[in-house]
Amino acid sequence: MTRRNTLVPLLVLALAGALFIIFKSINMEKETKAPMVINPPGLYDPAPNAYSHIAVIPAGNTLVFISGQGGETGDGQLINDFRVQLRQSFSNLDTALKSQGLTFSDVVKLTTLIVDHNEEKLKAFTDEATKIWPDKKFPANTLIPVPRLALDGMLVEIDATAVKR
Repeated sequence: MTRRNTLVPLLVLALAGALFIIFKSINMEKETKAPMVINPPGLYDPAPNAYSHIAVIPAGNTLVFISGQGGETGDGQLINDFRVQLRQSFSNLDTALKSQGLTFSDVVKLTTLIVDHNEEKLKAFTDEATKIWPDKKFPANTLIPVPRLALDGMLVEIDATAVKR
């Protein structure tokens, strides 16, 4: 084999390798890492109360902020029952998420406002959240007891931050 015949395949391999590395680095820049929920050692396990301590959002993701969704139906009606309003609040969040091509698995942070909060209402919240996040990868959540919300008869309001990848 001549020197030229040996050199050509080596140059082709070197060029292919270089193109692969360039393509991979460009493609990696476009990839975004998935958000993570974390419950570090040293903090109590929040899963029984349906939340996580920390949500980490890697660079390159888009944050979507959804304002507080109450228990009102599409026509503005409120049923005077906490669990019914809680389910409707989550349903309203689901509608807002879907409008952006997202699901509850994309939610990283909630803020939950509950009128006259008590252990029974916390249990109801935990039960409903566990149905939504059966894998128990709950978003971070701050639950705030309040004396009243924006509308008469409103018993719960939940806002969300989600990540679009």
